[in-house]
Amino acid sequence: MDNQDIVDTAGAFVPGEIFRLDATAQGPVAGLTFAVKDLIDIAGRRTGGGNPDWRAAATPAPAHAPVVTRLLANGATFLGKTVTDELAFSLEGRNVHYGTPRNPQNPDWLPGGSSSGSAAAVGARLVDFALGTDTGGSVRVPAAFSGIWGMRPSHDAVPLDGVLPFAPTYDTIGWFSRDAQTLARVGDVLLPPAQHVDCLMISIVEDTLDMLDPADAHAFRDAARRLANAAPMRVFEHWPCAQLQWAYSTIQGYEIACGLGSRLNALKPRFAMDIGERFASASAVSYADYETAAAVRQNFAGWLQDRLPPGTVALLPVTSVPHLRIDAPSEEISRFYASTLALTALAGHAGTPQLQCGSSPLSLMGGCGSDRALLDFALESGLEKSNDGR
Repeated sequence: MDNQDIVDTAGAFVPGEIFRLDATAQGPVAGLTFAVKDLIDIAGRRTGGGNPDWRAAATPAPAHAPVVTRLLANGATFLGKTVTDELAFSLEGRNVHYGTPRNPQNPDWLPGGSSSGSAAAVGARLVDFALGTDTGGSVRVPAAFSGIWGMRPSHDAVPLDGVLPFAPTYDTIGWFSRDAQTLARVGDVLLPPAQHVDCLMISIVEDTLDMLDPADAHAFRDAARRLANAAPMRVFEHWPCAQLQWAYSTIQGYEIACGLGSRLNALKPRFAMDIGERFASASAVSYADYETAAAVRQNFAGWLQDRLPPGTVALLPVTSVPHLRIDAPSEEISRFYASTLALTALAGHAGTPQLQCGSSPLSLMGGCGSDRALLDFALESGLEKSNDGR
């Protein structure tokens, strides 16, 4: 496929960034095409971060990010760079500069962010799989909103070299596909080797369903009933959701200010109003609050890891709502963030992998390092047959 053969019906690609890089060798992803979020370096191209001012000030990357080199060396063909919410600071999927990528399920719905273009490119069948980044849900949320498969790996399982940092102790490189098999093939290339572990203990995280409206909670239980075989887990009765959400937002803000603050102050990029307000809030986080939040995170991470021994899978929703309309009022957006960030912070705080199962309401979470076990379980459990897989 040449670049001129792609008709970007989804608004998924950064303008001028549809181009082809052929595979350099053969491997598990031979014959597949892919795109990457515009936070990931491609040699000779500027990494724009979803913002034209940031892009204009950037210098061309001297080399591909290692994940890109690895995919090319294992048979995949690269086709372009995808739109991201500005510097990844959103879960909605909007970009005032490049437009909002199209949700493949319904054009009136937001695609979810911040890896919005990558999700849209996969959902629109423009590529076979796409890379995104996930800090607080930026692969998991677009996957859930778009009805496709999405993988957030264990923290540090996939190297982040050549990726624009956001909040480094939460940042991961994840990926999207339309089916579980492709998701696993990409994992075979990107993830470190691991012994096969059978997932035998499957539990619903029961109190996460309190975040959903009754109809959505019923749909979740209906989908989970066939898989769950162990006693339900409860998280929020031990760790209040507001506390976990606050800890995540505080640590994220502090790390953003430390990592990007000086660059933002020097460059003063033009942001959408809500994005600018978020960066301003991040710069105001105190070290005392950061220390308090870090202690909450450390204690929670140990608590959760103890409950996710090898062979255990937790079933939970990624988002508090199945979709958001593009014209959703600000109050609805605010409620979405407050509840969804508490859900996504579970894996984020603990550094554990989480896999969104296509158009199913289910996601799978395991202990740190269980990435391949989750991918195998998704394939072996028939999850792909129970939803359309898009």
